[in-house]
Amino acid sequence: MESNLSAKHLRELIRTRQWTKPTSGAAAGYVQANLVMLPKEAAFHFLLFCVRNPKPCPILDVLDPGQFEPHIAPGADLRTDLPHYCIFENGRLKAETDDVNDYFHAGMVSFLLGCSFSFENAMLAAGLPIRNIEENKNVSMYVTNRECRPAGPFSAKLVVTMRPLTPWQAVRAVQITTRFHLTHGAPVHLGDPSEIGIKDLARPEFGDAVSIRPGEIPVFWACGVTSQLAAASASLPLVITHAPGHMFVSDLRDDELTIL
Repeated sequence: MESNLSAKHLRELIRTRQWTKPTSGAAAGYVQANLVMLPKEAAFHFLLFCVRNPKPCPILDVLDPGQFEPHIAPGADLRTDLPHYCIFENGRLKAETDDVNDYFHAGMVSFLLGCSFSFENAMLAAGLPIRNIEENKNVSMYVTNRECRPAGPFSAKLVVTMRPLTPWQAVRAVQITTRFHLTHGAPVHLGDPSEIGIKDLARPEFGDAVSIRPGEIPVFWACGVTSQLAAASASLPLVITHAPGHMFVSDLRDDELTIL
């Protein structure tokens, strides 16, 4: 089963292009991360953006310029070990690719930020549904009307993921995910999506729409794709990110980052 893969084995499958799909539900129990690579001249202000907005951008690792082997996964290569990448030039999406060896250079700094896929295993263990896994889809991601605190040239509206749950399940999800403070923690909103500027749940800006069944409400968590919008906002010559839903899977275990 995909959920039983080790993080190292999954990265090997990704590196050899035997795995090219989203990573939700894969390598259960291992911490997944968002990736942002940008020029070292902009690294301080991006770091400041993450510090000022820890809910969507919790920092797991920051590498020195030119390094691509993260501390949280020795032997891994951030240039090849994600299923899919986005390349931004001057703030615009220029290309998508399966590895970034042709783009990454010695003057780039890599950031790994926490991802909500990391608490899905705990939700599943508690008997809570993860609809995108059930439907074999990417998670639904939406741009809200909530502004993040800017830093230097970086600004963004908060991006959220959505998982439909019954009200009782939502209460339990809050209890469970609050523990995972470095992978977005508790939800930022429950219920009416219009209150956070989402007009149509059937049309997510990123990922796939999932079914919402009678008696369920949408539950929204902060999402690391916020960092992608922030990085693009600075109109830098080159920014490399993960493609939404196609995360880096580290060697950290989920329970290593819980607060209880």
